[in-house]
Amino acid sequence: MSAGAFPYRLVATDLDGTLLRPDHTVSARTRTALAAATEAGAAHIVVTGRTVPVARHILDDLGYEGLAVCGQGAQLYHAGEHRLLTSVTLDRQVAMLALEKIAAETGPLLLAAARDGLDGQVLFGPGYRVGHGEMPVTSFSDLDEVWSAPISKLYIQHAQLGDDALADAARAAAGGLVGVTMAGAGLVELLPLGLTKATGLSLAARRLKVTAADTIAFGDMPNDIPMFGWAKHGVAMANAHEELKGVADEITASNEEDGIAVVLERLLG
Repeated sequence: MSAGAFPYRLVATDLDGTLLRPDHTVSARTRTALAAATEAGAAHIVVTGRTVPVARHILDDLGYEGLAVCGQGAQLYHAGEHRLLTSVTLDRQVAMLALEKIAAETGPLLLAAARDGLDGQVLFGPGYRVGHGEMPVTSFSDLDEVWSAPISKLYIQHAQLGDDALADAARAAAGGLVGVTMAGAGLVELLPLGLTKATGLSLAARRLKVTAADTIAFGDMPNDIPMFGWAKHGVAMANAHEELKGVADEITASNEEDGIAVVLERLLG
């Protein structure tokens, strides 16, 4: 394929359920396809719900050295330099009020909180079910510990409500105070109002001197919906949440079946 013939200048990929296979690796086929897209003039950027401390080891293992949008858009991270370029935090007074309003409607919530910064811990409250097995677990028993330092976001779970129902209830109760998104199984998140993957990706794109019209995006969960709305072309994985499939321009193979590579290889010709 001749240089410049690839139709996009930016390839944005989510991590979990999209770029990463279930064992948290990236296949040789997908690596080759991304390298070919880069050779054809496109930049590859990771856009993940993981905060930097939870994403960093994955990016290092991949040998990824570019910009990464982390924390649902809250953090712009230079992976090659291990440097946090920008960071947005969740107002703690607003977060307290949001939790009160949600719990008033749903009953008791199970809670975790991501601390801000390159080395910010994730604090887990009693009963919270940890999804990422590699995530370091720091427990809290007193809610005051959560508010003692700046936080990037909160994670909520409920003993009876499923993820979709909990996210809907949280939006209804506190959607005017915080952003609410669902990033994966057991990952209903409360974010600074207006913050999405799209806001973080647009900031990164400006640094890379590319636009939404230059961008193809790949994802698998409802937290990728704003990114699909921003990018020219949104591609949902076969394993994606139905809500994301409903707004996607295209559905590809699953993350286990090299769905990203399937699309890139076609575009590369």
